[in-house]
Amino acid sequence: MKYDLSIIGLGYVGLPLALQFAKSGCRVLGLDIDPGKVKEIEAGRSYIRHIPAEDVSGQVNAGRFLASSDFSMVKNSEAVLICVPTPLNKNREPDISYILKSGDAIAPYLRAEDGGRKKLVVLESTTYPGTTDEDLRKALEKGSGLKAGIDFHLAFSPEREDPGNPQSKVAEIPKVVGGLTPACLERAKELYGKAIKRLVPVSSTRAAEATKLMENIFRSVNIALVNELKIIYGSMGVDIWEVIEAAKTKPFGFMAFYPGPGLGGHCIPIDPFYLTWKAREFGHTTRFIELAGEINTAMPDHVVAKVGEALNTVGKPLKGSKILLLGLAYKADVDDDRESPSYILIEKLEAKGARVDYHDPYVPAIRPSREHSHLAGRKSVQINSLADLVLISTEHAPFKGHNFLELNVPLVDTRNCVLPANRPKLYFQA
Repeated sequence: MKYDLSIIGLGYVGLPLALQFAKSGCRVLGLDIDPGKVKEIEAGRSYIRHIPAEDVSGQVNAGRFLASSDFSMVKNSEAVLICVPTPLNKNREPDISYILKSGDAIAPYLRAEDGGRKKLVVLESTTYPGTTDEDLRKALEKGSGLKAGIDFHLAFSPEREDPGNPQSKVAEIPKVVGGLTPACLERAKELYGKAIKRLVPVSSTRAAEATKLMENIFRSVNIALVNELKIIYGSMGVDIWEVIEAAKTKPFGFMAFYPGPGLGGHCIPIDPFYLTWKAREFGHTTRFIELAGEINTAMPDHVVAKVGEALNTVGKPLKGSKILLLGLAYKADVDDDRESPSYILIEKLEAKGARVDYHDPYVPAIRPSREHSHLAGRKSVQINSLADLVLISTEHAPFKGHNFLELNVPLVDTRNCVLPANRPKLYFQA
């Protein structure tokens, strides 16, 4: 069977992208090294909360979407999109191994069939400028014996997923595209034009890579700013949330960002440091990025201190106290717990002798991960009155409407989540 495109990596980026192309009439092959994901798709089920199962089953049953772990099947695809993780290693340096392994896996199958058109490879994973035209290109050329821009097309188009946002539709989000050559760009535009309404072409793969980093650095720096102001204003008796609501009424020159217990998700805590690392190669330091990182990384310590202060009001020490943490996902109403600050809070609280349980309606159990493997297997508990303190880390909708009035222990709210009418007597913001 012939496919219009293959998508490597069927996670929070790859799966919705695959479904959008399939809905647009394309034949899509989804590839993932996780056989569990492949089986779920074959059965017409979704493993991501905000993606309805009927969206998956509809495209599978129509024959437009097939999943597999056999990467040799890309030989039957006209294009290959790479949507794999780009984490930081233990030294907070870029880890592009998933990109390079994907390149190695598909390289032997890049030669166009007799009479067929040149294959297109597009990287969507967020990374530093130069990854596509240097690192990935080298892997593809070495493994195939072909030349990028001559024997096959190569491009970069950054993902712009916003999980859990009902207004975020893949087809509606403008797509930045940069090609290795003008011909590569045109081929990438032709492909994405089948599924995305508006394309934003740029001059090179590096410009496209830099665009994605700028978007996430902008968010990281501004979140750090409001996190710092939250602490300063709080010491003055000023409510940062009230200030933000007032400031955002200005119709120009202001964009609202909100504080929290730290940064989460696979993008904002990680992506800016890809540029920090690459900038050193050119003799530059990224002072804003690094300062923002320091402020955002310190927020869990601020929350732990607030928890200790709240417990002191009822005469209890942090050591030995039982804490119920509400929200393990990194943002509201999703099941995505990657890089969630809740994990840091659990670890820091337990390091000080507290006992921590968590409740999250969307994350029933902690899955194995590289960063927090020692927490794997813990399960969500019910909201109850057995804890010595309740800590809200994620503003899930059920928490916003929950009536905490009868709670007889301190409630520490890091998200301004609880409505004023539902706040208990012992209510603290952090």
